[in-house]
Amino acid sequence: MSALGRHIIVEFYECNSEILNSVVQIEKSMEAAAVEAGATLINSTFHHFSPYGVSGVVVIQESHLAIHTWPEYGFASVDLFTCGGTVNPWTSYQFLKEAFQAEHGSAVEMRRGELHLLKKRDFNLSQVRDQKSVEDGRPLQTKDVWFTERNDNIALSLKHNGKLFEQQTAFQKVEVYDTFAYGNMLTLDGMIMCTEKDEFVYHEMISHVPMLSHPDAKRVLVVGGGDGGTARELLKHEGVEEVVMVEIDQCVIEASKEYLPAIASALNDPKLSIRIEDGIKYVKETENNTFDIVIIDSTDPVGPSEGLFTKDFYNEVYRILKEDGIMVTQSESPRFNKKVFKEVYQCYRSIFGHDHVFCYLAHIPTYPTGMWSFSFSFKGKNIDPKSGSNKERIQKFVTKNNLSYYNAEMHQAAFALPNFVKQMMNEEIEAM
Repeated sequence: MSALGRHIIVEFYECNSEILNSVVQIEKSMEAAAVEAGATLINSTFHHFSPYGVSGVVVIQESHLAIHTWPEYGFASVDLFTCGGTVNPWTSYQFLKEAFQAEHGSAVEMRRGELHLLKKRDFNLSQVRDQKSVEDGRPLQTKDVWFTERNDNIALSLKHNGKLFEQQTAFQKVEVYDTFAYGNMLTLDGMIMCTEKDEFVYHEMISHVPMLSHPDAKRVLVVGGGDGGTARELLKHEGVEEVVMVEIDQCVIEASKEYLPAIASALNDPKLSIRIEDGIKYVKETENNTFDIVIIDSTDPVGPSEGLFTKDFYNEVYRILKEDGIMVTQSESPRFNKKVFKEVYQCYRSIFGHDHVFCYLAHIPTYPTGMWSFSFSFKGKNIDPKSGSNKERIQKFVTKNNLSYYNAEMHQAAFALPNFVKQMMNEEIEAM
């Protein structure tokens, strides 16, 4: 052995993009490549970035293997570093080339720590204690695999124990992760939709604020909401006669039933009518004055939800509302998606009237910035959403249903906006 270590710098080209964008497959392949070369695994940490890209490292007793992928180019950059003479990094190279289905790869090997340039020093090993070892002295293997949702400036990462479900549909990529902090988590095209541990905030606030502001809602339309959480909350109101849920992607419903059963618990309720179709088309074909409340429970304005953020669509929603009807939408984070936030409020005010459109806030830990907004627009004249005036009615409902977030005080407080949010709502922007 003429050097302390062997370092191979690798580039893989024309790889399978689906593989390069799967944090689970990348993790398994990198660990397997280390084992194939005869290495001893110590720790692994991997992150998936939204919408694409995986970074990670496998720490081995003999050094490490590291990677970053660019699925959009079918490209992966890999570092293979081994110490001593027991592990052959070229074995890992060949294994990964096949695992990533690379058409070709390039690599250069460098010798690290040329022994003829080094002089060994005495080192007091009695002061060193390995806290990560099992009783017989072998290193204890650990792993960290992370999902990351980000834009150019902000990122949120959640450690998970693996992917439970993955399917690319005609509309979007549907995935479910088993996270350590928030339980099972549903993502669509790499964006977090809901988790088991904090979903109640979103679903209670998007449902009960309009339901307990309306005097007597009988028919409610939900556009989107395939996880079932909004329908679950709406159906807690005994006066509701029918909830129509229009979801474009059947896969979201099936994945939620299987992996998020508490959220999807009401999807078989006889009062719920599920329509698998385009919400834009459904609204356009619905008769005038049909619904008491319309809730737009959509994803961000990309992919299949893009058409739900247009003035033409909201004009149609206004049309199908009854005379005292209410529309509530998720209206993005005023910190994370400022442009869309401003646009939707200008749009709603141009349809419902300036004094008939309100914003209210909730705090959802797994949504970008944690601050999330909802719009409240009403068609009639006798609704004051900010007051939460019938506190007795609200408290009776909250107590009966053992709600976790919404109550009479929260109803009022949600409409108390920070000054910067008020300013954003009134800033002039180009018409939609």
